[in-house]
Amino acid sequence: MPVDPEGRFFEGGQPIKVDGGLAVRAQRGKIGEQWWSRRFVDILEEICPPGRLARGRTYARKGQVIDFTLTPGRVSGRVQGSRPDPYVVTLTIAAYDETQWTSVLSALGGQALYRAALLAGTMPHEIVDVFDELALPLFPSTVEMVCSCPDWSVPCKHASAVLYVLAEAFDDDPFLVLAWRGRSRDELLDALRATPDPAEAIDPLAVPDTALEDRLADFYSPAISLSRLRERPSRVTAPPELLLRALDAPPIRIRHIPLTDLLRPAYRDLAGSGPDSGGPDSSG
Repeated sequence: MPVDPEGRFFEGGQPIKVDGGLAVRAQRGKIGEQWWSRRFVDILEEICPPGRLARGRTYARKGQVIDFTLTPGRVSGRVQGSRPDPYVVTLTIAAYDETQWTSVLSALGGQALYRAALLAGTMPHEIVDVFDELALPLFPSTVEMVCSCPDWSVPCKHASAVLYVLAEAFDDDPFLVLAWRGRSRDELLDALRATPDPAEAIDPLAVPDTALEDRLADFYSPAISLSRLRERPSRVTAPPELLLRALDAPPIRIRHIPLTDLLRPAYRDLAGSGPDSGGPDSSG
């Protein structure tokens, strides 16, 4: 069994070529185009040694991953190395239970923007905040990785290859991110469709419609005494990033993340530090 100077196993020969393997589209540079797949890759590159991931990227680009299956909390894949029999890789994270998903679906269904985006087949960036507020992170901070190969280092190149193929699969279907946490696409969308529409926002300009003949006697009388008129705080607060929602998003990305997704937290921070917010600038 070949070992390197540090005593770790490595494959001495070239991997056996796979016909029809799952090769990632990105043959150079970063893997993952959408913000959710980039977020997943960024987490992997934070928690895994760069050298181990680099060898996995090479395998993923060569198409050495034969296949993989995703079930709640578990991804199983087969990777062809230099030996005749493929290695079996298992990636495990925590899948949320029925009670936890009830809380998530209630929070998602209560926000018209998130509900509409998911029903339209897209993943709104703010969904991360919804999960975080419930202390149920959408993206895992750790992944348990097991491979049938003799290399005991984590991650081995085979596990890394499956991780990168999984990241690019997230590009094509963002609902796989949610399915890994325990809710399939159909289950999630059926639950959201069954959720009552959130209450419509109050229109501050709405006035009750009253027939003129019913108000002839007091038409010119104020509703309340003029001496009691005073400035009242608005009962309707526009979200600080309303302008970003209203305008067309510019075709600009930073590390594959849309510019508007990066600007939203800045808008919220600015709104939170205004003179009426009690933030750091409220004292003058």
